[in-house]
Amino acid sequence: MAKSITTIEDLPGVGPSAAEKLHAAGYSTLESMAVASPKELTEIAGLGDGTADKAIKAARDALEMGFESADKLAEKRKLVGKITTGSTEVDKMIGGGIETQSITEIYGKFASGKTQWCFQTAVTVQMSLENGGLEGSCLYIDSENSFRPERVIAIAEAHGMDPEVVLKNIFVARAYNSDHQMLLAEKAEKMVKEKNVKLVIVDSLMAQFRAEFVGRGTLAERQQKLNQHMRVLQKLAEMKNVAVLVTNQVMERPDIMFGDPTAPVGGNIVAHASKTRIYLRKSKEDKRVAKLVDSPSLPDGEAIYRVTETGIIDI
Repeated sequence: MAKSITTIEDLPGVGPSAAEKLHAAGYSTLESMAVASPKELTEIAGLGDGTADKAIKAARDALEMGFESADKLAEKRKLVGKITTGSTEVDKMIGGGIETQSITEIYGKFASGKTQWCFQTAVTVQMSLENGGLEGSCLYIDSENSFRPERVIAIAEAHGMDPEVVLKNIFVARAYNSDHQMLLAEKAEKMVKEKNVKLVIVDSLMAQFRAEFVGRGTLAERQQKLNQHMRVLQKLAEMKNVAVLVTNQVMERPDIMFGDPTAPVGGNIVAHASKTRIYLRKSKEDKRVAKLVDSPSLPDGEAIYRVTETGIIDI
């Protein structure tokens, strides 16, 4: 009788040494093995190409991965959680809040309020389901050294939450270069399981990539690494039912003669990976405008809100 496969140790060709390396790299479940590429497993665990192929196929067979009816997908959609932004108008525009199982990208110019969304949702994800949270913690990858505990404290106090408890449930890692940023994302899977993480933030997604890969000659290499990074974040969101929120920088498009020439950086790779894209811009005083630019299920729209000392609020 064939041996049932329930853990990665049961997969053909995965011995104790390889299993240890896979666990350390975040490949600790059959799901993570099933969506891996042979190249990834070869580089991480030293598996031969043939062995890696067999291990991946066995994981997929054990999980019965393939086509499934749309009603089953509808059931999976019912598991999607939503994190309030603090503004009812913004929440309404994006269908109830920042969704799990996908990547949400917010982009805008300097001082448009991108990092404020990160502080806000790092707090609100910890709130009860009734109040728009998911009762979970937050992983925060900070690539620009912009995380400020004092902002989190002010937002937590405004919501009647214990700031000390809130801070203990936000796990921050400073990313010093693009390789480090990618490594942190790969290590996130283990943290998600251990710390009840419901939100993963990357602020900012492109800062390190743009600083390191300068000029057209390096664009292909940059996009290849970026694609790998986005795939890791996508898998994390879909397989672990967490929300992934990334902030992005912008550039001016010279080919736009009329209208707003502002466009997010990262090209098609970021555009295709981000299921929801929101463009932020400054208005008068503390007002901000959020524009829903892309969503698989919602129409384009705009919402106006305020950024105050106590966080994001309605006008």
